[in-house]
Amino acid sequence: MSDVGVKFAVNGAVGEIYLDRPKALNALTLPMVDAIHHQMRLWEQDDAISVLTIEGTGGKAFCAGGDIRGLYDAHNNNEPELLDAFYRREYLLNHYMSQYPKPCIALLDGITMGGGVGVSVHGRYRVVTEKTMFAMPETGIGFFPDVGGGYFLPRCPGEIGMYLGLTGARLGAADCLYAGIATHGAQSSDIVNIKQVLANTGFGAAGNDRRSVCDQVENILKSYAHDHGPAPVAGHRNEIDAIFGADNIGEVMIALEKSLSDFSVKTLKMIKTKSPLALAVTFKQIREGAMLDLAADLVMEFRLSQRMVEKPDLFEGVRAVIVDKDQNPRWTQGDVGQVDPRDVDAFFAPLPDDRELTI
Repeated sequence: MSDVGVKFAVNGAVGEIYLDRPKALNALTLPMVDAIHHQMRLWEQDDAISVLTIEGTGGKAFCAGGDIRGLYDAHNNNEPELLDAFYRREYLLNHYMSQYPKPCIALLDGITMGGGVGVSVHGRYRVVTEKTMFAMPETGIGFFPDVGGGYFLPRCPGEIGMYLGLTGARLGAADCLYAGIATHGAQSSDIVNIKQVLANTGFGAAGNDRRSVCDQVENILKSYAHDHGPAPVAGHRNEIDAIFGADNIGEVMIALEKSLSDFSVKTLKMIKTKSPLALAVTFKQIREGAMLDLAADLVMEFRLSQRMVEKPDLFEGVRAVIVDKDQNPRWTQGDVGQVDPRDVDAFFAPLPDDRELTI
């Protein structure tokens, strides 16, 4: 494993990024964020590099999220500067990847959650396999679906993004394709071949022509396309749209409680385990994000992150899920009806000028 948890290689005209903390399911740390950002800037200026790939090592995960345990420890050790630096530099990387002039191909061959979504979904290509398990589970630890979740979730079909953001529901490859989270499907066994064909492709003079390079990449990914079958979430689309299209989080809960369908019963059970405060903030985040571009959304999310780290729910959630693993968080509020809308609005207020995220 590399010292900072990420490795880089060059294979032909392909710059390869390997998230390399397999024992931690490649969870993203601040040194990893900085190393990726630095190397991508070098490759941006290198005419010999036409395409980038990013993947996880270890065979289980692309990236299971941010290093929440590290942030928990920083909180307990009274290191607020790390709680600022991690989110600030992670979000800057997310935005940089969205603007990158060379095509980035994320190979989501395993668990992809939270921070792992942030270093994949904003790139041009996201390839899923039968091993892909996608989720934005942050409300379960008293947080919100960040790394641009406020931008890409409301742009999923209908209210699927709201459903995913509130519940943390897990998606397989077919669902990721249906939701627009993934661009291509493949078989896990073909990932090595895809990478080798990319490396063997003579991008040549096309290396300076993004459109030509993207056309070649598109043809390669299409040549390995795999049909992962019907998307299970599509079968619940009408119910998802009806329930999660409500005007506020309270109405979502009421609609779930009134419905007697198996899907609603299961969803209600799942959503009741989440932090009520995080649910209320997430609902507003996704509605607000639908009207913002990615840069403005990330500025909003940075404000939310810095307010969240001041509240007990986040660290109680991490304690219950990751540290003690008793799965019994004691949230500040008992249900969403106890969350004061004025407290939610306060999360979205501007930070002092010297603390705002500048993109």
